[in-house]
Amino acid sequence: MQRFIMIRMFHSIIALVAVSMIVFGLGRLSGNPLDTLLDVDATAEDYARVSAYWGLDQPLHIQYLTYIGNMARGRFGESIRFPGQDAGALLWGRLPATLELAAIALVVSALIAVPLGVIVAVKKDTGIDLAGKMIALMGQSLPNFWLALMLMWVFAVNLEWLPTSGRGSWRHMIMPGVALGYFQVAALMRLTRSSMLEVLDTEYVKLARIKGLKEGWVIWKHCLRNALIAPITYFGLILGGAMTGSVVIESIFTWPGVGLLAIDALRAKDFQVVQSVVIFFAAIYIAANLLVDVLYAYLDPRIRYTH
Repeated sequence: MQRFIMIRMFHSIIALVAVSMIVFGLGRLSGNPLDTLLDVDATAEDYARVSAYWGLDQPLHIQYLTYIGNMARGRFGESIRFPGQDAGALLWGRLPATLELAAIALVVSALIAVPLGVIVAVKKDTGIDLAGKMIALMGQSLPNFWLALMLMWVFAVNLEWLPTSGRGSWRHMIMPGVALGYFQVAALMRLTRSSMLEVLDTEYVKLARIKGLKEGWVIWKHCLRNALIAPITYFGLILGGAMTGSVVIESIFTWPGVGLLAIDALRAKDFQVVQSVVIFFAAIYIAANLLVDVLYAYLDPRIRYTH
C-alpha cells in the first residue's frame, strides 16, 4: 500500500510541475504586462526600470526557476494589478467564497443524483428509467454558462425571485450552485444506479424482502447504505471539479471567488496571480484524484498490485 501511494504521489508531483511549465509559458504569450503598468507616454528608461523591478528582464528559464523557488518557500510573488499585495494573499482571501460555492454545488449534485439513481435502479427498463437517464444526460450536455444565463433570465429577470449577482444571503447561492452542480449529476447518477442494481440482486436483500420488511425500508436503508461506496469515492472528484470549474460561473454571477480573481488577473496580464490561481486549481484537482485512487486501493486491494 505504501509503495502504491508513493508512486501515485510521484505522478502527482510530475503532473503539477508540467502544469506549472505550461501555465508559465502561456502566461508570457498573453502579452506584455508592462503595457498595463505604464502609460502610453512612458519612456524606454521607464520600461527598463519597471521590467527590472518585476524581473521581466531576465531570461524565461531564470524567471521560471525563480518563480518555482519562491513557491516552494510559500511566496507567490507580488501582484502586478494590485501593487504591494502578495498573489498568495489575494488567492487565500478569495478562497472561502469558492469553497462555499463548491460545497453548494456538491450538495446540489448529491440531492439530485443520488435519489434519482436509486429511483431509476428500482424502476429499471421503464419509462421512469428512461426519463431519469435523459435528465442526467442533460446535465453533461448543457454548457454550464448557458444554464447559468437561463437561470438568471428566468428567476432573476422575469420572476425577480433571486438576485442576479454578488455574494450575500442564501438567495445569492441558489443559481450559481445549481448551474455549477448540475453538470456532475449524470456521472453520479450512473454510479448510484449501477451500485444499486448490484445490491438489489444480493441475497441479503432477497432475505429482507422474504421477512416481510417494507420495500421502502429495504431500498432506502439497507440497499442505499451499501450502494453508496462508489459514489462517495467520486465526491472527491466532484469537489475538485466544482472548484476548478467555477471560473465561468463566478464570472457570470460576479461571485467574488478565486475564479473571478483569475479572470480579472488575465485581463490585467497579472502573471503572478494567474500562475498562482491555475497551479492552485491544478493542485486541488490532482489531490482529489490522488485521494480517490488511495480510497479505491484501500477498498479493493487488487488495484494496488496492478500498478
